[in-house]
Amino acid sequence: MAKKRKARAKKKSSMKQRLGGWALKLGLVCLVLLAALAMYLDAIVQEKFSGKRWAVPAKVFARPLELYAGQHLGRDDFLTELKALGYRTVNSVSGPGQMAVSGSQIDVYTRGFQFFEGAEPAQRVSVRFNGQQVASIGGGANLVMARLEPMMIGGIYPAHNEDRILVRLDQAPPYLVDSLVAVEDREFFQHFGVSPKGIARAMYVNLTSGSLRQGGSTLTQQLVKNFYLNSDRNIIRKGLEAMMAVLLELHYSKEEILEAYLNEVFLGQDGNRAIHGFGLASQYYFAQPLQELQLHQVALLVGMVKGASYYNPRRNPERATERRNLVLDLMAEQGMVSAEQAVQAKNKPLDVSVGGSMADTSYPAFMDLVKRQLRADYRDEDLTSEGLRIFTSLDPLLQHKAEEAVKTTLKRLGPAAEDVPLESAMVVSGAQTGEVLAVVGGSNPRFSGFNRALDASRPIGSLIKPAIYLTALEQADRYSLVTPIDDAPIELEAEPGKTWSPQNYGRESHGLVPLYLALAKSYNQAAVRLGMDVGVDKVLNTVRRLGVEHDWPAYPSMLLGSGAMTPMQVSDMYQTLANGGFNTPLRSIRNVLTAQGEPLKRYPFEVRQRFDSASIYLTQEAMSHVMTEGTGRSAYNRVPSSVRLAGKTGTTNDLRDSWFAGFSDDLVAVAWVGRDDNGRTRLTGATGALQVWSAFMGEAHPQSLSAVPPAGIVKAWADPNTGLGSDPSCVGSIEVPFRQGFEPLPGPGCRPVIDTEALQDGANKVLDTIRGWLR
Repeated sequence: MAKKRKARAKKKSSMKQRLGGWALKLGLVCLVLLAALAMYLDAIVQEKFSGKRWAVPAKVFARPLELYAGQHLGRDDFLTELKALGYRTVNSVSGPGQMAVSGSQIDVYTRGFQFFEGAEPAQRVSVRFNGQQVASIGGGANLVMARLEPMMIGGIYPAHNEDRILVRLDQAPPYLVDSLVAVEDREFFQHFGVSPKGIARAMYVNLTSGSLRQGGSTLTQQLVKNFYLNSDRNIIRKGLEAMMAVLLELHYSKEEILEAYLNEVFLGQDGNRAIHGFGLASQYYFAQPLQELQLHQVALLVGMVKGASYYNPRRNPERATERRNLVLDLMAEQGMVSAEQAVQAKNKPLDVSVGGSMADTSYPAFMDLVKRQLRADYRDEDLTSEGLRIFTSLDPLLQHKAEEAVKTTLKRLGPAAEDVPLESAMVVSGAQTGEVLAVVGGSNPRFSGFNRALDASRPIGSLIKPAIYLTALEQADRYSLVTPIDDAPIELEAEPGKTWSPQNYGRESHGLVPLYLALAKSYNQAAVRLGMDVGVDKVLNTVRRLGVEHDWPAYPSMLLGSGAMTPMQVSDMYQTLANGGFNTPLRSIRNVLTAQGEPLKRYPFEVRQRFDSASIYLTQEAMSHVMTEGTGRSAYNRVPSSVRLAGKTGTTNDLRDSWFAGFSDDLVAVAWVGRDDNGRTRLTGATGALQVWSAFMGEAHPQSLSAVPPAGIVKAWADPNTGLGSDPSCVGSIEVPFRQGFEPLPGPGCRPVIDTEALQDGANKVLDTIRGWLR
């Protein structure tokens, strides 16, 4: 018996030894695997955290608003831009991002900004206005000009649509870091990545409440979860999270981890775009830089860390307010702020910016143009990940006015037919610079679909006529503004076996009319006769010289605009007409900086002289008559009559497309109205597109086109009915600009002008004398 017990004990001991050996081996294997896992995770942690941590989208900015005496800018427009940039109204400015308004004077403390040319310092500037002009600016010694920081109008996002504005820890506003640590991880500066105390506290709260009320994750663990892992909730992922948090703290300082957290944390969703980091959240919710936020705003963002969607201040303001106030109470309990400061902050509104305002920064049509021009120089991955800073020519004030002109005019015009909406597009550019200032791609300017301004190629109708008349006026020995043009029926061979007989819009002929009036009234028969006389091929070459490459055949029908262009191409063409014959290719980008603010590329101003200034001036003169006595005259219902404008209406067959293109001294604007299905609109150029154009120009306050003739132009009196020289005393005589050396000699004689007022005065005197005799 004893031997059996001994044998069993020996066997049991042997089994224990074997199991212990296996356990030891298994433990060693687990340790090796754990060490290998730790080494693998450590490599991942260091590789991503030490390298380029984020794919930062390119940021796109509008033009900076420049302030100088004599600038064409109204007080109300200035205030609109300041509010869109998030400037706060105060009684007296004392720091960046503040403004004080007193009558016609506005004091503003600008924000410093890194431009292509260098850094612009933050400074106090006093701006005084006189009507639609800056009367004076004052500030530092010898201040001549100041610039506001440009508005960010969008980004070029990667496929995952994350966005962020990177901030350094020293750029964080007061209270942000302390309140974040107080609310999310009180032991942050004491633990090593995981907090046993926090885990125990969370377990106790969850067990006593019977539900999952708290998590034990530290800030470091939250960063690891967002930065390296997915959002799955399981024990394996939590274990990986804890290991990586420890490894992260092993290699990097608390400050580096906090800075990464400030830039990584998810704080909202803007459509398809994810809002990451406090820097972008500050702009998204308050339209202000992070460093300018006040206590109550900081508390709101910190409170949203727990659940950005649940505490969204735009959708759930009551819930967001309650959460913000809880954060403020915690800050007061821990002595970060006084009880009085907390109460004052709790009494303030949320101060969230209004969605859909200019600060909404959604300009899809213009951004489409920018992306197309950028892709000629940059790869898509550079644009979506390198944090480039792209400065454009967009004028937010003019963009807003163009959008309003399109929306309000289409609403007034109504649908083209039952259930068939009208569409519209508009392009605005600088007359001398060729910079694109505004682009509207359709009736809904916020819709990022089909961009009609860039892609809707439609017949241009009578918009081609200035090219016909310019071609003629270059031949000074044959044509002047008062050369009689026959507006009589004409029959032409359009193609073998077919004839073409163009007609005027009113189906009436007008006989001999002076050249300028034929353009002003848009007489088709006169234009075709003139175009055939100078040559269709020469007219089409003039279109190319004006800036539009095309492959149109030299058919007579081209003289009435059967060739198609986009609104952007029309802008190119009329840009040359507005700029004295100098072609300046339209551009939307000024320059590009790296993410670190280093200059990368400048897009210089280009100019090529295509026409002599005398021919262009004469063409402009004829186009100004379009506005005063021709098809564009209704524009002066919206624009002061003292402002000299030039332009041309365009209407296509069956009233399918309505166009207007015109310019002032500083602006070129092109408007199109039509249907996407190319159906009839019942609108001419004057009743459709001109109404959009006029609504815009009426708000844009354009500068009057100069009437001063260039060298080589002289003025002489002429009879508009014959084109011959005349005298100012002759009936119907007008003073007309001519190319020097081709002005007409005075006429052989004429019927003198009768001074009817003088005759009436004489008759009255005679009657008074007779009445005196009768007495």
